[in-house]
Amino acid sequence: MANYYLSKNYTDITGAGNKAKTDIEKILSGLGYKNAGLPQTVYANKITGFILTLAGVLRMFFTLSANDRVAIQYPFKKYYSFACNIVHFKKGKVVTVVHDLGVFRRKRLTVDEEIARLNHADCLIVHNERMKNWLLKHGYAKPMVSLNLFDYLSSSANAGPDTCGETPVVIYAGGLSYKKNRYLYSLDDIISTWQFELYGNGFEEEKIKNKKRFKYNGFCPSDRLIANVSAHYGLIWDGDSASTCSGNYGEYLKINNPHKASLYIRCNLPLIIWKEAALAPFITENRIGLCIGSIEELNTALPAVSVEEYGEMKKNVCAINARISSGYYLTNALSLVEASAR
Repeated sequence: MANYYLSKNYTDITGAGNKAKTDIEKILSGLGYKNAGLPQTVYANKITGFILTLAGVLRMFFTLSANDRVAIQYPFKKYYSFACNIVHFKKGKVVTVVHDLGVFRRKRLTVDEEIARLNHADCLIVHNERMKNWLLKHGYAKPMVSLNLFDYLSSSANAGPDTCGETPVVIYAGGLSYKKNRYLYSLDDIISTWQFELYGNGFEEEKIKNKKRFKYNGFCPSDRLIANVSAHYGLIWDGDSASTCSGNYGEYLKINNPHKASLYIRCNLPLIIWKEAALAPFITENRIGLCIGSIEELNTALPAVSVEEYGEMKKNVCAINARISSGYYLTNALSLVEASAR
């Protein structure tokens, strides 16, 4: 029996979604997994990408043997079911690492269609226990293990400040458009005791009336952000409202582990997250940040954090940082997969 992963063509590797996938390929390779397809490529042209990825999938006919295990990342667009069928034709097993569920993320699949696709796997590595329970509730009955947190590989490092001072700086990195994160444009009348810095594309600065608490830094590649950011907390919040994480993005946050959480931890920043988010229990148990019901709460919650409490959060973040920079969470999940197969 041999362990494999399936690489593909990526149209871009600067975005968070593809960063997570290419990191997983590197971790799997470091663990001795071999690539069952073609070498990873980066071509923006869709036709070229389609041909290369399809050729990599077809190559599995020649690389796999009976009882081999293949790690496939999901979604894998139009190739996923076909790739799983090839593995099973060769009498191998599929371990699927779930990144996004289409029924939430893009609304392009029904629940039944999503479960039918995932049922091609022999085991799933899902984000957390809430995602596991959601899948169980909707009909997925094969083994699942929880990742708990996405690993994040980078050669950059940042110790960051040990204390907050009088005005804590909170950053948000991600999509900044009014359409995706409308709540950003309602904060100028809310923020009073802290400073907000934004990293990403699409910020419509003209919609902010009171700019004194805002600083827009534009898009910053993750390695440079990790090396250079000077802040105290990283915010995980999605949707239309500052009062709660509402709409489709809020519902997804209830079962999803955002990749930006790992980016913030690599920056050595304690996290601020909606208390209903799936990741909130992990943050509470590991004492690496604050869980809030609304962004308004930060005006009192941030000044209430003592020097000792902030120092404890930073120490705990550093410990998690060491784990995600070494591939700890995927390695641990794979060991649980192996244990479940015995």
